[in-house]
Amino acid sequence: MHYLLIYELSTDYLERRGEFRDEHLKLAWDAHKNGNLILGGALQEPADLAFLLFEGDSPKAAENFAKNDPYIKNGLIKKWKVRPWMTVVGKMAASPVKPE
Repeated sequence: MHYLLIYELSTDYLERRGEFRDEHLKLAWDAHKNGNLILGGALQEPADLAFLLFEGDSPKAAENFAKNDPYIKNGLIKKWKVRPWMTVVGKMAASPVKPE
């Protein structure tokens, strides 16, 4: 199953992220190496949201990531939530559905 960790970024996110970016990226690359985090990044123009795609049997990996993320701990993220994402098309789809 896929899970999206959705971040609502603070208005000063771009100005403040540098201080915490290395720690955040280390957490993200470690999650990727252990197979939980597939992709992650922020939307641009405007930089107001970020999405991190997790794969697993439950949302725990995404929730644990958020709870340990320095961006959240230091107020760069206004709100976050984890949502199950039913992926149905593509080679990485968790539940492929093809036309009959």
